[in-house]
Amino acid sequence: MNNIIARLLFAAVALLNASSAWLAPCIAANPSCTEWINYSGGSSRSLIYRTYSLREKNENITRAFILVHGAGRDADNYFRTAVGAAFFGGALEDTIVIAPRMASNDGHNCKDILASNEVSFNCGSWRSGGPAISDNKVNSFVFIDELLRQLARKGAFPNLREIVLAGHSAGGQFVTRYEMSNKVNDELGVPISYVVANPSSYAYPDALRPNSETAKADTLDFAAFQDARNCTTYNNWPYGLEDRSKAGYNAKVSDDQLRRQLASRPVTYLLGEIDILPLGGFDSSCPAMAQGPTRLARGQAFAKFVNGKYGAKHKVAVVPLCGHNARCMFTSEVALPIIFPPEAAPTAPANR
Repeated sequence: MNNIIARLLFAAVALLNASSAWLAPCIAANPSCTEWINYSGGSSRSLIYRTYSLREKNENITRAFILVHGAGRDADNYFRTAVGAAFFGGALEDTIVIAPRMASNDGHNCKDILASNEVSFNCGSWRSGGPAISDNKVNSFVFIDELLRQLARKGAFPNLREIVLAGHSAGGQFVTRYEMSNKVNDELGVPISYVVANPSSYAYPDALRPNSETAKADTLDFAAFQDARNCTTYNNWPYGLEDRSKAGYNAKVSDDQLRRQLASRPVTYLLGEIDILPLGGFDSSCPAMAQGPTRLARGQAFAKFVNGKYGAKHKVAVVPLCGHNARCMFTSEVALPIIFPPEAAPTAPANR
């Protein structure tokens, strides 16, 4: 499948190059398509894969699509998936595709090979904005803040009209928590939409959880968690808003502010119809199980909760026949118009 997509992509690029003066995208998941994001105030830096340079002016770009990897931190594979999605969405010409790398080397569970001055994020808490191992002034949410600010610079992409920030699995956890926490959403001058795909857990805005007695009914409701006495951390960050003193990025943000931001920002929960098995790093801890038995059930319940109680207008899109697989999800017919919405047709002038 990878070879077929690669051949199609190279053929498309060659055809477009031959027929126009279009600036060709860089689509290879190797060092030639990478770039460094430097953090202000120091030498620390983090890597991204991208189809176009952030440092060269490009008037053709109207959209940015950022896809955050899962727990394996395989940004190269996610870059291939994101580029494939852009190809199938007919968006290689007007979209900059980016896959950031949340590298980590703690010597135990995460053993990525790091370049000079490359930030080593916490092996687990990178998905919730926790401080990096190598530089406690940096965290994964700050990384995306810096990336978004660079994208929004008019000197590079003067015609950028929208940014889509998406993530799958652990990357989906990252995106849902970044969406509710980030401080740049309202100051960039470019609207951001968020696509949260198949995460194992969410940060609930209060202490209620899906009622297990109605979990299989159309009348799913929410109640005080029945096993709170035994599962005492069920509402602690990153599963809820309590105990955020060491959370990193959002430790000093009020609960009410996080709730407002969660509800007010545009989110689509992209859920696999058959992501119902405990596979692919499924979180079976008691705080996660308090949110539902499967990733599909957890996503549907969380969307219903924030829409019903907090007045959000978040959307749910279920991808038929997809399980816990990023490529299946993001190259699906369901996902493509969400990530690459078609241009609105011009309104015909009224007859006079």
